[in-house]
Amino acid sequence: MSTRRVLVIDDEDAVREVVQGCFEEVAGWQVLSASSGQEGLEKALTEKPDAIVLDMMMPEMSGIMFLRALSDNPTIRAIPVVLLSARTDLIDPDAFPMMGVRGAIAKPFDPFVMVRQVAEFLRWAIEE
Repeated sequence: MSTRRVLVIDDEDAVREVVQGCFEEVAGWQVLSASSGQEGLEKALTEKPDAIVLDMMMPEMSGIMFLRALSDNPTIRAIPVVLLSARTDLIDPDAFPMMGVRGAIAKPFDPFVMVRQVAEFLRWAIEE
């Protein structure tokens, strides 16, 4: 099985570093990162990750704006998204499927539990 590639989009450096470290060490996934929604869209288009982990509250391009731009682009709209945010209430869970969202994880989070949650939302196995 090839290595999964996950794009982490969060404006907080520390969050990106923790998530990246856990994904790489615990799950063996390759991690791409972006510090803004716009940078995330550009990386999604050029890198075609297997999934996106997205913060909802970012300056300039919010998570909602990112999800709209993602769903408007036929090249990348099928990439599944997991929300990682202090405000998981910003999207109605009933709207998740329409926006490509597989699940939401609230900040603060337990980094090791978060890896398992993301894997479950995406239906990915984690090598033990």
